[in-house]
Amino acid sequence: MIDPVKVLTQRLADAMTAAAPDAGGIDPVVRPSDRTDFQANGIMGLAKRMGINPRELAQQVLDAAELDGVATAEIAGPGFLNLTLDEAFLGHSVAEAIGDEAQGIVASQEPQRVVIDYSAPNVAKEMHVGHLRSTVIGDSLVRILESRGDTVIRQNHIGDWGTPFGMLIEHLIDLGEEGAIAELALGELNTFYRQARVSFDGSSEFADRSRARVVALQAGDPETLRLWRILVDLSAEYFQAVYDRLGVRLTIDDLVGESTYNELLATVVADLDAAGMLQTSNGARCVFPDGFSNREGEPLPLIVQKGEGGYGYAATDLAAIRDRIDRLRADRLLYVVGSPQAEHLAMIFAVARDAGWLTDATEVDHVAFGSVLGEDNKMMKSRAGASLKLADLLDEAVARAAAIVAQKNPDLDEAERAEVARAVGIGAVKYGDLSSDRTRDYVFSFDRMLAFDGNTSPYLQYVVARVRSILRKSRVEGIAVPGERDEPVPDRIGMVEPAERALGLALLSFGRVVEDSAASSQPHRLCTYLFELAQTFTRFYEAAPILKAETDEQRHHRLALAVGTERVMVRGLDLLGIEAPQRM
Repeated sequence: MIDPVKVLTQRLADAMTAAAPDAGGIDPVVRPSDRTDFQANGIMGLAKRMGINPRELAQQVLDAAELDGVATAEIAGPGFLNLTLDEAFLGHSVAEAIGDEAQGIVASQEPQRVVIDYSAPNVAKEMHVGHLRSTVIGDSLVRILESRGDTVIRQNHIGDWGTPFGMLIEHLIDLGEEGAIAELALGELNTFYRQARVSFDGSSEFADRSRARVVALQAGDPETLRLWRILVDLSAEYFQAVYDRLGVRLTIDDLVGESTYNELLATVVADLDAAGMLQTSNGARCVFPDGFSNREGEPLPLIVQKGEGGYGYAATDLAAIRDRIDRLRADRLLYVVGSPQAEHLAMIFAVARDAGWLTDATEVDHVAFGSVLGEDNKMMKSRAGASLKLADLLDEAVARAAAIVAQKNPDLDEAERAEVARAVGIGAVKYGDLSSDRTRDYVFSFDRMLAFDGNTSPYLQYVVARVRSILRKSRVEGIAVPGERDEPVPDRIGMVEPAERALGLALLSFGRVVEDSAASSQPHRLCTYLFELAQTFTRFYEAAPILKAETDEQRHHRLALAVGTERVMVRGLDLLGIEAPQRM
């Protein structure tokens, strides 16, 4: 597919190189403009480096640029270029984009094996609102990267090991397996955990049994492992029910618990010791990576092995990063983990580099995110003050959406209304999260998220439904829809009205936005694009009648633009993990 920005960038870069052969690494910086189609700002930076007048250099670039049949250009301001695409070139480019099965998403020239660590709930604990961001951001990145041809390996690093499992297993025994399994199968994980904690805190005999059970678990006692497996399997079933409800791609096969790395922990310690990196501090074996200090300015330790011989999170995380590089052969590692873990992960990466396990051959990024806040700007909680269960949050979203859908479209039958409410409610929660810059906290508001105007999922879904309504009406009236059955998309889309041209240009941007979102791990950039595309289509719909166009050719071309909008919107929403209902 022709991407006008890439064509312009290459031709201007060639012209800039001709004008300044020794400059090297030239980027004309072509960006969309609200005054013309595009603007190139790179000449001013190059002129400053060369010490010459930017307008003079701009003229030299224009004289050398091969833009015939592509665009016209004029020098503006202190030396940037205003670029207007040739009408025929734009028309052919838009037609090709509309007919492209990939909607303009171009496969990466160097596809990677990407391992993404995300979601990470704890066994025997229910998922709460704190798991929302990691899960939906990770899922969107999986979809975006896969769309560009990367091989993505999902890693749901669940907490399934450690001292709490002693008391959980003993509580399971006290309840009796049948009773415990029945309770856990209902998803009452929090109740089960709280009861175990009460017994542990209130009974020294229970606490002693729990500690002994931890020892047995870590020693590989078969009966203890069997009971532990019951807790893990029932929790996994519960997690999967939530993931299915949320509409993310995680499955039970993606679970990689802390227990997975048990056999690797001793090797991690031994190898760090052999490399001379371990020091003993207060009885614990630690690494002190350069550049990390506490509030007093003292070197900050990464505790690899505790004084009593047990292993902490650091050892597990180091084992995991080695496994992902050595066994999974990762080219890129993404950790979709909250911002408070930034220092811990930075220390893990630093130690892995110093040990020679993490090299320049593997990229590693902490995809950090902020917190979900209530409308009081505090950490979001339930009405009782506890962590809000994610399942309860989704239930309320769907219930609220059902009331809105019933009011707006009473003609839907009960089954269709329920399906639309599910898509709208779940989509609203996911989009409300993904549309904000992930590095910032955001305020969770059902009223805002479920609004049918503004930058919300219901608005985008409604625009898709409106386009589909136009296409259905076209079929009913016997008007051929471009791209369907034997009706091809025109080889060139005529765009005379400004609203038509704006929509065509917007459709051409989709592939670049997906590429940018993949490189930056920022799904909100895709959200912003889809919102702007929806607004652009709305303005087009109001300014350029489709089915009542003045000529058959004009109607056919405008229908093609509507088809292109529907395809890009649906694909874009899918990359966010959001469904687009047929009717709303």
